[in-house]
Amino acid sequence: MDPLHQGASARVLTARRRNATPISTGMTDARRSLGDSGEEVAARVLEQRGMTVVARNARTRYGEIDVICREGRAYLFVEVKTRSSRSFVAPAEALDRRKVARLLRLAHSWLAARGERAASFRVVLAAVTVSKAGPAIEFIDVA
Repeated sequence: MDPLHQGASARVLTARRRNATPISTGMTDARRSLGDSGEEVAARVLEQRGMTVVARNARTRYGEIDVICREGRAYLFVEVKTRSSRSFVAPAEALDRRKVARLLRLAHSWLAARGERAASFRVVLAAVTVSKAGPAIEFIDVA
């Protein structure tokens, strides 16, 4: 590509970012809706258990944290994985060692941005399974 067109592409991309135009993730509306409902269930259950939801879908330079809660003086960083009961893969199977390491980077980055590097925290997987009977949720400590 010649420099003239390359610059134009860069300007378009910059304009898109500046205007906050969503970039397609390839996720269907149904999957996005299922994920959003799982995050809502997780946040509601955590609040019922006495935690304060501090942020949802919080962005850092390393990615996004689904739910951040305050548990006394400690933070709880929650990765929500939602599956339909018809799915062949359990929600907990979606989290591997690499993703746990990414979640730890996200947590450290979020705390550092708020000047709370020394704060204690946990990383938890909220495994949500949605069926006709309603959602079932299991919280699993991962770090």
